[in-house]
Amino acid sequence: VQLQASGGGLVQPGGSLRLSCIASGNIFRIMAMGWYRQAPGKQRELVAKSYTDEDTPTYVDSVKGRFTISRDNAKNTVYLQMNSLKPEDTAVYYCNADLRVGAALQYSAYWGQGTLVTVSS
Repeated sequence: VQLQASGGGLVQPGGSLRLSCIASGNIFRIMAMGWYRQAPGKQRELVAKSYTDEDTPTYVDSVKGRFTISRDNAKNTVYLQMNSLKPEDTAVYYCNADLRVGAALQYSAYWGQGTLVTVSS
């Protein structure tokens, strides 16, 4: 299984970016897909997560009202639309998927390679 993230870059404060992440491989079922971020000198934190069997995604308080997570289940893809970006949003963003591979009975966490988002004027 591979998770391929894209869409990071440099943006000015107040700007927008859209991250994408595609999961590929012998995927039986995806329980959840989401985004985490890690800023320099800080621990990785959950930004947003969407569970397949739940209608309401989870967001960290600092991004509520600015970021929106969405999924295309047919394409095993998760998106993160980031609006009104702030310098404190600067971080490496990692996509994550909790999924079952092939005949496995357990769900496991998989991670993408990370994409850098820099918010600066």
